[in-house]
Amino acid sequence: MTVLVTGSRGRVATTLLGLLDAAGVGTRAGSKNPDDLSPPPDVATVRCDLADPDTFDTALEGVDSVFLYAEAAHAGTFAERARAAGVAHIALLSSSSVLAPDAAGNAIAASHLAAERALSAAAESGAFEATVLQPGAFATNALQWAWQLGEGHGPALPYPHAHGDPIHELDVAEAAFAVLTEPRLRGSSYLLTGPESLDFTEQLAIVAEVTGRPAPYTAVTPEEWKASVTPFMPEPFADSLLAYWSSQNGRPAPLTHTVETLTGHPARTFRTWVEDHTEAFAPRPVAGSR
Repeated sequence: MTVLVTGSRGRVATTLLGLLDAAGVGTRAGSKNPDDLSPPPDVATVRCDLADPDTFDTALEGVDSVFLYAEAAHAGTFAERARAAGVAHIALLSSSSVLAPDAAGNAIAASHLAAERALSAAAESGAFEATVLQPGAFATNALQWAWQLGEGHGPALPYPHAHGDPIHELDVAEAAFAVLTEPRLRGSSYLLTGPESLDFTEQLAIVAEVTGRPAPYTAVTPEEWKASVTPFMPEPFADSLLAYWSSQNGRPAPLTHTVETLTGHPARTFRTWVEDHTEAFAPRPVAGSR
């Protein structure tokens, strides 16, 4: 058995590579820039740019299963090339955002939904089996606060009490490992969440408790937040985030036990995630200090 792991620079994929290699599963790390990868010694690398179909055939040669990121632009073409290469199973890393009523018109959800539909169509034709992982909010989203907290001030939040279900990237990787190595788990969609619903203020409080340093925040209006991210975030994405946070403001997120079903252990808490990433929240040196 050989598994192609796409997007191998990502946190989930990097962890998955280690899990597969440790289990003795033949593994190939695919990336747009394979020279930048540092996989386990026994893991081969290959150029696989999901935005460039010319890289698909070589990456898929001799592959039985694929861990695929939800890049919508050429998902249909990837499915066709996978079928031609004899791939038997594709596990897609999608998002729970596809379950929202407005998913097709949501800038964040739409690409995941398009990738899901492309694989579903191929699977229905008998090309291969398709499994879909739909995680909710990644705990790693909290890393966007790390620089500000390290400098002694906190993030600006338009909806401080918007809830999420932060999930540890290791749980997502272990869920992916399970569906890739257990044939009985193939062919389904799995909604993955963390074990608790936390709003942003509760997450920051946990960061403060674990690090022993303050983790403040500033409440701003949606308009102020949108203006602050305009230089680096496309407007449709900013609008989608604001709409999501508004819908979750003061509303606990629904939770599942799917991580435990797939991996055999409960999902890791946000506190555990912070403990695993404490160094990211270390104080930043003051400019000019020695």
